[in-house]
Amino acid sequence: MDTCCEGSSVKGRSPAVLLVVEDDKDMRSLLCDELWGEGYQLREASNGEEGLAAVRQAAPDLIVTDLKMPSGGFDYVHRLRDSVPDCPIIVMTAFGDARTKEEAIQSGATAYFDKPVRLSELKATVKRLLPPCESLQAPPLH
Repeated sequence: MDTCCEGSSVKGRSPAVLLVVEDDKDMRSLLCDELWGEGYQLREASNGEEGLAAVRQAAPDLIVTDLKMPSGGFDYVHRLRDSVPDCPIIVMTAFGDARTKEEAIQSGATAYFDKPVRLSELKATVKRLLPPCESLQAPPLH
């Protein structure tokens, strides 16, 4: 694991902040535990309204969100994209098909997963979507 991605800050930089928006408490807890284990700072929201409020309060580096939840849906994803145009958004749903994926991407999602989510694939996608760790490191002092 790259040390710059672990929980402690390197060269004065903090780890990436991920916002997890999921109405199922057990699923939210699982996602947070798995991503925290990868060294990210985590913020949580239990529905779309809380997710939007969290984004407006402080933009995260990446958002992992459910689609079908209170105050969720494609309009919610579109509003997230409007609020944080450059932030990667990973959308998950247990009720999706090819059309749902297409509409989620058109609404602003960067990546899409059907539930149950393979955590290894989700974590790999999170790493791929975040800026490379090397860009966060200052050049060595000699």
